[in-house]
Amino acid sequence: MRQTIRAAAALSVLALLAAACGSTTKSGSSSSSSSSSSSSSTAGKFKACMVTDTGGIDDRSFNASSWQGVQEAVSSDPSKITGSYLQSTSGSDYTPNINTFIGEKCGIIVTVGFLMADNTQTAAQKNPKQKFAIVDNAYPKVIPNIDALLFDTVQDGFLGGYLAAGMSKTGKVATYGGQKLPTVTIYMDGFWDGVQYYNSQHHTHVAVLGWNEQTQNGSFTGNFTSQSDGQTLTQTFITEGADIIFPVAGNVGLGTAKAVQDADAAAGSQKVNMMWVDTDGCISAPQYCKYFITSVTKGIQPAVKNAIVTAANGTFKGGNYIGTLANGGVTLSPYHDFASKVPAALNSELAKIKTEIENGTIKPATKSPV
Repeated sequence: MRQTIRAAAALSVLALLAAACGSTTKSGSSSSSSSSSSSSSTAGKFKACMVTDTGGIDDRSFNASSWQGVQEAVSSDPSKITGSYLQSTSGSDYTPNINTFIGEKCGIIVTVGFLMADNTQTAAQKNPKQKFAIVDNAYPKVIPNIDALLFDTVQDGFLGGYLAAGMSKTGKVATYGGQKLPTVTIYMDGFWDGVQYYNSQHHTHVAVLGWNEQTQNGSFTGNFTSQSDGQTLTQTFITEGADIIFPVAGNVGLGTAKAVQDADAAAGSQKVNMMWVDTDGCISAPQYCKYFITSVTKGIQPAVKNAIVTAANGTFKGGNYIGTLANGGVTLSPYHDFASKVPAALNSELAKIKTEIENGTIKPATKSPV
């Protein structure tokens, strides 16, 4: 079944924004209260329970995508599966939220984000009969009751960097992260490396501001929530000459979009653009779609849905799933407003590079574990 979920990745994002704002069952909005419904209508159903990271349920990124996966699982069999979540406002909420759901006898607990890796592992080992899934993490040694979902985003990050280099007019592009975590820097590694590959193929010198894959040094806002931090950092990049920005920072990226919008308004024309991360930005943040050349995405929704459905059907299998270009687990989103602006020759180069990454001819560099 793991093979069947890949093709659904592009389609499932279409309902992301609307679905991220609501639940088919009663949902909690804080770490201090349970999100499970106690009504008779849900009694006896399989409970799919999710613990968010600090970015929140509607971060237009990996929390929202994960929640969409829960909702898709519920929609696949609403008579059998119910879904709920608890929101974490800080790292200190992770373990209490997980323990709350263990106490509620959830059929599966989905934890979202690399930062919850240790909390999830500890809970799983203490409760070997409790099923878990974790988004954006894989374990060196397989844990039988955790379905670990990781995405090799260095691959589509590489495509995004190559595309950005090919579309830049100033010869400067930029990327930054929310926090210096492997699931963040892997995107940035790919983006940086993709720009370098473009330079080697076209004998150009497009510069990347905000990150260097070789030194692993760059720019971070220190959080995934402050849009003002993203706006300030992006304004600095624009002042330094970058005309395409790639934030890997969840909701912080909306600050980048605002900075891009303001810069273009001041210039009187659309001279600065950007790329979104994790989800198709034209779906999750449509008000800024005109500035998104593409989105560097991963198939979180179908992976989470699969983990829940297999658990509900009694076919759950722990282990590490790695989403790649080859299996559809990572991809570039459609160009939307840029469909007519990306040169045909550049498109052809990207298609060739995608194939070469899939067959191993090109191996994008990253220091992150995959």
